[in-house]
Amino acid sequence: MKILAIDTAAALCAACVLETDTDEELSRHVLDLGKGHAEHVMSVTEGALKTAGLGYDALGAVAVSVGPGSFTGVRVGVSAARGLALALNVPAIGVSTLEALGAEAREAFPGRTILVALGQRAPNLFAAGFDSEGRILLEPQSQSAERLAEWAFAENAVVYGVAAELVAAAGSGALDIQPAGATADILTFARLAAAKGAGSEPPKPLYLRAPDAAPQQNFALPRKEG
Repeated sequence: MKILAIDTAAALCAACVLETDTDEELSRHVLDLGKGHAEHVMSVTEGALKTAGLGYDALGAVAVSVGPGSFTGVRVGVSAARGLALALNVPAIGVSTLEALGAEAREAFPGRTILVALGQRAPNLFAAGFDSEGRILLEPQSQSAERLAEWAFAENAVVYGVAAELVAAAGSGALDIQPAGATADILTFARLAAAKGAGSEPPKPLYLRAPDAAPQQNFALPRKEG
């Protein structure tokens, strides 16, 4: 089966095609955008398919990063994946950024407990903890760097991700850390989706805190009576 994977949860707009029967990556197309994923996600997807010499009808599933990450970016990717899956009558499979980075961390640090930490500012970071087999020890959550440092120290975990240094700086004890990007390689999402298989529900964005944006109340027009 051929799986198309899409990730727009961070700065990258990425797509790849995986042949699950041979675990071979057939193609990929990646743009480092920062913003503007909605304008490029379909061209990136089509670029990956074109390089693989495939049409949409060759796909057996669509995988997508469900975050956490950029609110807008996550929505773009999930909407694109669900729309494609519906049109093609194939399953859409969600994979979180945290579990994808956790899988890469386990390859780099076999046998170790892993804490994946994302985010670049206080008060809270996005995080999840995994044992050496990938089982969840700390549920995905928005948590302070101090509390995450306490957990990592108690579990002798490697802190992995873009916020690894923030967690280490907040702790009172020495921690093993490995700074990494805000998202995993696109092929990791495809492989995890292939291993998970289709769920009972379509993928949904994984939002671990409320959006930063708020309505501009000062500019609201007064309500007319009568």
